[in-house]
Amino acid sequence: MKQLSDAANRLEGQKMFQILAKAQELERQGKKIIHFEIGDPDFDTPVNIIEAACRALKNGDTHYSNSSGIFEYKKVAAEVTERSRGFKPDIDQILVTAGGNVQIYYGVACAVNPGEEVIIPDPSFVSYNSILKFVGAKPVKIPLYEKNEFRMNPADVERAISERTRMIIINSPHNPTGSVMSEDEIREIYDIAEKHDVYLMSDEVYTRMIYEDSDTKFSSPSKYDKCKERTLVVHAFSKSYAMTGWRLGAVTGPAEIISKMGLLLETTSSCVSPFIQKAGIEALTGSQEPINRMVEEFRNRRDIIVEELNKLPGVRCLKPKGAFYVFPNITETGLTSKEFADLMLEKAGVALCPGNYFGEHGEGYVRLCYATPIEVIMEGIDRIRKVLEGLAGI
Repeated sequence: MKQLSDAANRLEGQKMFQILAKAQELERQGKKIIHFEIGDPDFDTPVNIIEAACRALKNGDTHYSNSSGIFEYKKVAAEVTERSRGFKPDIDQILVTAGGNVQIYYGVACAVNPGEEVIIPDPSFVSYNSILKFVGAKPVKIPLYEKNEFRMNPADVERAISERTRMIIINSPHNPTGSVMSEDEIREIYDIAEKHDVYLMSDEVYTRMIYEDSDTKFSSPSKYDKCKERTLVVHAFSKSYAMTGWRLGAVTGPAEIISKMGLLLETTSSCVSPFIQKAGIEALTGSQEPINRMVEEFRNRRDIIVEELNKLPGVRCLKPKGAFYVFPNITETGLTSKEFADLMLEKAGVALCPGNYFGEHGEGYVRLCYATPIEVIMEGIDRIRKVLEGLAGI
């Protein structure tokens, strides 16, 4: 039998999709499942964006485009960056991609050699670890602690730096915990990257989802070097614009590495469909009111799910300041993260993610995505409550 490559055998994928597949199999068997496992907004893509894509299709925007992205889209992306982050990147600093995951892969593949180190949070978005292992890089994990609201501690990052460090990855707002780093913390980590002359990748996919009642505001390390020296900003439309299925995003960074990432994109997928990019232009330039309403609804859902989780026996939950995830502590139930998740899927019909899927420091927690209507959230929490009360003999 032919052998697979070593790299192929290191692939892990995204386990939440594997949970989704199991949940869908139960649904095919007739069981009603409450879905908290996947970070997919339940809102439809705003109509103006859909109409822009339809117009582009009818106008013949169905051919190859410039592999790095059409000029009109990159021009608008630069203008939005100027408004949101205080600087206007050059056109050759922007690469249009099919979503955010590939931006992480392209950036790591073009900046890090096998055996070199990349500092990441733990817990963290599962693709970081999977991508690093695939390319042969070594993930160096910085524990995130509940007592620090799951924010990455710059002092821990400094201690983790070695002569083999090539990149630091930060994520704020954070998946899976919803934490938001302070401006001072982000500045300190940028200074560490500058001091040691390493790349700093800032995953900013959830930047539109920082809640107004939070005492923390959005901050990006990109404002310190204008993405000209070391900062790479990962950004996509999936979450903020309810466009998960469209697969569209743009990464901004130093022109030299963006050029190489562009060649990798050109090699692997040629280009992003031009009609999808036209939809992206409309998303950025059209009315933001539907997006604002969506974020406000997520805030309402956050408040409700946190309140209800904290009523459950053996469960406590911090109120996240961003994204659309909660990361409750379930240690007092006596169950491991996976035992808790398996039990809820099998006995309650509730699909959620074990915290240890996001890293070893996620053990003792589970992740729930509240991108689902309030009545569904309430039903899901009620199902969990009945199972937990049964365990406790209540």
